[in-house]
Amino acid sequence: MPAPRVAFVLGTRPEIIKLSPLIRACHRREIQHTVVHTGQHYSESLDTVFFDQLELPAPDHNLAVGSGTHSEQTAEMILGIAEVLSDEQPTDVIVQGDTNSALAGAIAASKRNTALGHVEAGLRSFDREMPEEINRILADHAADSLFAPTGEAARLLEAEGIDADRITVTGNTIVDAVSQNLELATRKSTILEEYDLEPAEFYLLTAHREENVDDPDRFAGILGGVGEFARRTDRTVLYPIHPRARENLAAFDLSIPPSVRLVDPLGFLDFLVLESSARLVITDSGGVQEETCILQTPCLTVRDTTERPETIDVGANRLVGTESSTILAGADEMVSRDGSWSNPFGDGTAAEQIVDSLL
Repeated sequence: MPAPRVAFVLGTRPEIIKLSPLIRACHRREIQHTVVHTGQHYSESLDTVFFDQLELPAPDHNLAVGSGTHSEQTAEMILGIAEVLSDEQPTDVIVQGDTNSALAGAIAASKRNTALGHVEAGLRSFDREMPEEINRILADHAADSLFAPTGEAARLLEAEGIDADRITVTGNTIVDAVSQNLELATRKSTILEEYDLEPAEFYLLTAHREENVDDPDRFAGILGGVGEFARRTDRTVLYPIHPRARENLAAFDLSIPPSVRLVDPLGFLDFLVLESSARLVITDSGGVQEETCILQTPCLTVRDTTERPETIDVGANRLVGTESSTILAGADEMVSRDGSWSNPFGDGTAAEQIVDSLL
C-alpha cells in the first residue's frame, strides 16, 4: 500500500481547531500532507489568525473564496479544491463537520475518486431547514471512511444504510484540541485581565447562526432573556459578536441590555480561557456545546434542536430555544450545575486513531 498523501480541506474557525490535532499528528509522524484553506471565513480575525495562535504552519493553499450565497460559495470552492487536488494528487482528502467547505471538499474528492474521510461523522439535528444538516448528511454519504465521535453517531449512520465497516468510533478531535491547547491558552492569554473579569463571576454569550441573528424576533429574544438573567443575578455577559450579528443589531434597531458587553471576535486561546472561566455559557454553536462539556462549564443552547444530544444526556447542557422566558428558566437551572458530569466525547486520542486508519 503506498504511503498516504493527505489533503485537509477547511475554511472556518471550528474546522481549524478540530483538525489541528490531526495536522500535528501528520507532522509528528512524517506523513505527507497539505492544507487547503477555502477562505469561507473571509475575516482575518475569524480564521487565519488561528494558525498563528495554535502554532500551526500557514495553509499551503488559500482559495480566498469569501462571501456569497451558499450556492456561490460552494461552487467556487469545488472548482478551487478540484484544481488543488489535481496538482497535489493526494491519496486521501479529509473534511470535518458540516460547513460549505466540508461539502465542497467532499464533492471535489468524490468526483476524482479520491478516498474521502469525514471527521465528526454521524451528527444529526433532524432539522433539514439548517444548511449544516444537509451538508453533514451529504458528506457522510460520500465518504469512504466515517470517523464518528460517539457510538450514538455511529448508530445513526448505520440506520441510514451506511456499512458498518466504513465507520470508526474515534471520539471527537475537540477533546484532543482542548487538552493540547488549554495549557497554551492559560500561559499565553491575558483576556481575563484585559476585560477585568473574575473566574465564575461572568457569563459568556455566543450567537451567530443565521436562523437566530438574521431573525429580529429570535435575536431580540436571546438578548432579552440573557440580559434579564444577568441583571437579576448581578453579573456581566461578555458577547464576542460576529460581524454579521453586529450589522443586524443596527439593521433591526435592537437595543443591547446594559448587562451585555459587546466585544470583537476573539482568538481560540482567549475564547478557551473564557469558556473555562465563565459561570455559564449561552450559545447557538455546536462546537461550544462540546467545548463547555469537556471544560465542565454549564451550557445553555439557544436553539430549537441540537446535533450534540450527548451534552444534554450527561447534564452539561440544556436546549431552550430563543424565547426570553425559557432562557431565564433554563439559566436558573444550569447556573448552579457543578460540572461533575462525564465527558462523552472520548479520551483525547481521536487524531491518532484517525491517522492510524490512514496508515
